[in-house]
Amino acid sequence: MMRRFVILLTVLLLAGCVTAAPAPEPRELTLAATPEETLREAVALLMEEGYVVRHADAELGRVDAALARWPGYQVRLQVTPEGDAARASFTATRGGRPLQPHLLDPLLAALQSRLGLGP
Repeated sequence: MMRRFVILLTVLLLAGCVTAAPAPEPRELTLAATPEETLREAVALLMEEGYVVRHADAELGRVDAALARWPGYQVRLQVTPEGDAARASFTATRGGRPLQPHLLDPLLAALQSRLGLGP
């Protein structure tokens, strides 16, 4: 009886470790700029903010960057064409856990400003 209890407890503990982390929610903004210009300015902005661009693909409109100092955020930017404009979508994680989308608002505001589209 005790052996069954130990086996059941072990299985339950291991099952809890298998759960997947939720996907980070994107923070998006449509900008009145070309996707190429948006991507170029976003990469420059990330580097100025201390991020190291790990991967960038202009054809896919995707950039993966990591903050080079504590607390070690990982940021992904996806730029997609939307008519004559571009949609910029940021997601971020820290330690493999998704960050709240509102924490990306300063990056979107700075990108909008760099493109000369700020209020």
